[in-house]
Amino acid sequence: MTKSETKPVLMFDSGIGGLTVLREARVLMPERGFIYIADDAGFPYGGWEEPALKERILSLFEKLLEDHDPEICVIACNTAFTLAGADLRSAFPHMTFVGTVPAIKPAAERTRSGLVSVLATPGTVKRAYTRDLIQSFATQCHVRLVGSQNLARMAEAYIRGEAIADEEVMAEIAPCFVEMDGKRTDIVVLACTHYPFVANVFRRLAPWPVDWLDPAEAIARQARRKVPLVDGAEHPDDFDFAVFTSGKPDFSTRRLMQGFGLRIA
Repeated sequence: MTKSETKPVLMFDSGIGGLTVLREARVLMPERGFIYIADDAGFPYGGWEEPALKERILSLFEKLLEDHDPEICVIACNTAFTLAGADLRSAFPHMTFVGTVPAIKPAAERTRSGLVSVLATPGTVKRAYTRDLIQSFATQCHVRLVGSQNLARMAEAYIRGEAIADEEVMAEIAPCFVEMDGKRTDIVVLACTHYPFVANVFRRLAPWPVDWLDPAEAIARQARRKVPLVDGAEHPDDFDFAVFTSGKPDFSTRRLMQGFGLRIA
């Protein structure tokens, strides 16, 4: 592969949460251009019926792959990948997909108390994929699944500079904190890529200190392993850019994208 043939990395999320993964991926793949796809017309994914959402994601990718011909696709959304990851790989076998799944395995390896909580969307919490991860890697732990209807929206508002009320955040994260047999939750898995944006708020409001496990760096490392290194390649001039499926991101979103070095396509 020559320098001129380096294809871009496509990063997909329901909204702007995938920027947490993009931030890490750019550090590891500075020679690659990035295309950030935000399905804001479908946001939030947590409340969708599964068949309709799966059909939407597959339909979007049919066009995205045709339009952008990326080297790799990073699905920076737990809800999307735990639902449609296998179907994407089956429908587009020529494409490499790197997914985002709840970081239950590393949480089970790190916990000292044996009490782990998974903070996610309702869709990710009810997914069989999530239950299988617990069965495979965390049978020795007490894992509490906490599905928040509102946190993804609140995180989007927060990263755009809007105020969010402490009591509303606390109502969403409070079920993560479990006391049992003299032990306490010591790890909370952030199983939605939006949530790291508000991790500092979580830390401030938490009734006791816990490790908030952010998978962004691990996702980026996996993507780097799948993307070929090209000698002498430099970041292409016509990247990076963002595509919003609504076609009409608001002013605060445009400003945020600019802050991340993304032009709106």
